[in-house]
Amino acid sequence: MSQIVVKDTPIRVVQIDDEDYICLTDMLKAKDGEFFITDWLRNRNTLEYIGIWEKIYNADFYYGEFAIIKDQS
Repeated sequence: MSQIVVKDTPIRVVQIDDEDYICLTDMLKAKDGEFFITDWLRNRNTLEYIGIWEKIYNADFYYGEFAIIKDQS
């Protein structure tokens, strides 16, 4: 794992299969701290995006349990 520094904020970078992925959590913490992350994760649009991404890329994703969480948001 490596990191980049953006406006004095370290952002973790992970390389998987020659692809670089940046840590959104690090970026969000730099913007508004922990509160922004929890608020962002409660957003219905964010949850829908996560559900679609998991359905496409995670063969073991349990959509039934996720639907309960999404409905509670």
